[in-house]
Amino acid sequence: MEAQEHSLGTGSSGTGRQNDSHDVDASDDEDRQFQKDLQRAIEASKTESQEQCTTVSIQRTQTAQGAQTAFLSERAQLEKERLARLKRYRGESDDHETSEERLLQPPMKRPHLPSVEPADRRLKKLQSTSSRCSSSSSLSIHGASGSNTTVIHSNPVVDQLFWDGELRPTANKHSLPREDGKATFRLSEVLGPKADISFAIISSYSTSVSWIYEFFDPRTPVIIVSQPDSSGRATVKNVLPNWIMTVPFLRNGYGCQHMKIFYRSGRLRVAVSTANLIDYDWRDIENAIWVQDIPLRSNPIVHEPKVADDFPSIMQRILHAINVRPALSNMLVNDHPNLPLCSIEDLRSKWDFSKVVVKLIPSIAGKHEGWAAVVQTGHTRLMKAVRDLGLRTGKGKSARELVLECQGSSIGTYSTQWMNEFHWSARGESAEDWLDESKTRRSKLPWPPVKVIFPSVKTVRASVLGEPGGGTMFCRTKQWEGTKFPRELFHDSNSMGGRVLMHTKMIVATLRRTSPFASTSKSDTKSKSTRPSASDSGKSKVIVISDSETESDSDVEECAPEAQKEAIGWAYVGSHNFTPSAWGTLSGSAFNPTMNVVNYELGIVFPLYGEKDVQKVSCFKRPPRKYMLNQDRAWIQEESPVFRS
Repeated sequence: MEAQEHSLGTGSSGTGRQNDSHDVDASDDEDRQFQKDLQRAIEASKTESQEQCTTVSIQRTQTAQGAQTAFLSERAQLEKERLARLKRYRGESDDHETSEERLLQPPMKRPHLPSVEPADRRLKKLQSTSSRCSSSSSLSIHGASGSNTTVIHSNPVVDQLFWDGELRPTANKHSLPREDGKATFRLSEVLGPKADISFAIISSYSTSVSWIYEFFDPRTPVIIVSQPDSSGRATVKNVLPNWIMTVPFLRNGYGCQHMKIFYRSGRLRVAVSTANLIDYDWRDIENAIWVQDIPLRSNPIVHEPKVADDFPSIMQRILHAINVRPALSNMLVNDHPNLPLCSIEDLRSKWDFSKVVVKLIPSIAGKHEGWAAVVQTGHTRLMKAVRDLGLRTGKGKSARELVLECQGSSIGTYSTQWMNEFHWSARGESAEDWLDESKTRRSKLPWPPVKVIFPSVKTVRASVLGEPGGGTMFCRTKQWEGTKFPRELFHDSNSMGGRVLMHTKMIVATLRRTSPFASTSKSDTKSKSTRPSASDSGKSKVIVISDSETESDSDVEECAPEAQKEAIGWAYVGSHNFTPSAWGTLSGSAFNPTMNVVNYELGIVFPLYGEKDVQKVSCFKRPPRKYMLNQDRAWIQEESPVFRS
């Protein structure tokens, strides 16, 4: 997931490398490197698979120093420290499974206060708490009967559970501590103790098998979704003891990142990430990841094939699309008959997703025809999500303007028609209405209010790693110098965390009135309301800004209802770069539409309440600095001496 979102959630459809970018990860060099990684992992497995789980990690660290990175050494140390902390915090021996079971129950309904402070005062208090605790901020996404709550955790991140969802940037060795003080996630913290994992499904565009293998007990069954070879055929094969690699049908496209992790206690963790499963993405560049823990139902519910629009149903559809079903069947029939997930449909039946309030946005590679299929993928799926959040811009005098700030690591081939097509969906306006417009008129529209956030040459050179660190950012000379290329829309990408480059894919969408004197009709009020759709069962959606990693359940504050009354926009985070390959292109007619998508992608969308939320969510400095056309130029690898040699 993570487009496969990590079911554990890691993901971005192919790190966002589209057809119009270099096929760096599909090269022969990568194939050879992959085989080397695979062979090392197989050899490690043969010599160590019989050892106990906790000693495997330490002994493998001692015997494979030449192949390990500083990142893995750090994780091994963290794990030893975690075991010591568990004994101190819980006052127990080594009965970790019993301890976790006590921690894994979702918290009881949190109290909310009858009188609350204004949002700005609340944020100041939280910042004060953050300073006292020497911690940093993160974004927690909640839906709790219309209240906003900030929950304080006293246990280390690796032991924390995120029942309400948590969005954070990834830790980076070049920006610790972060300049903005935000809390971060390490991959070891997202996965948790390896002894607690009973099964995992992971997906990534680019994967270092030998590296990610170190994060799991060799006995743990893992399904890894990977990239196909040049034939594009779907395949399933055993790559390591207890590891099955599955490949979806995919010709000329890319896959995405995400994970699903099943724990021995019954808990499920879903993760959607912008990072690949390679050490570089988690060490040297900045990414983002959303994590949510899902409790096991006390009693499974009946499978409802007609339900197709909630979070678990969409996730199930993605799993089918990326060829997980045959891999799961293979694992069940052969070595692991007692997996917690016996069929893809069990995902919705056995786990309770009622606290998930984000909207899942997949792109499924292929040609999709008819409205029923078209609105399930790509930017038309985004359109449906924006509507469900009550954030449609509306039309006419009372319409609100939508400004998009699109941060990514790869640049597409843009036309005014495609960019307006995407902007139309981002407004939540009907794709049917868009196709009703004549093709000639659509092709002559001016550029919409979109800011393309991408690092300039100046920013790359000034970053910690300099030009050698720009190998995951893709723009071509041919694109940049095109006569109709929208250079005037480009803005510099500068991380809030420090002088590091960002592989994060993010869209920050903010609404504003086109006229200060525009009246608000009843129909417009309805269209702009943030009231949840009927499918949300009456639960209100709010976002909680958490400024501390060391908060406790006893310290709870609410935002003022008036501060939460109306959303001012929405944010997207996931594997989609801002390109036609990732989001798809719409064609055909209003009667018979067609959506063509090149990549597999996965991301989430959620509303933003106030400018404070916007600043907390944004990974890039706002307002982004606009390129000076006679001085600034987008970073282009092929123009750098480092990459020409």
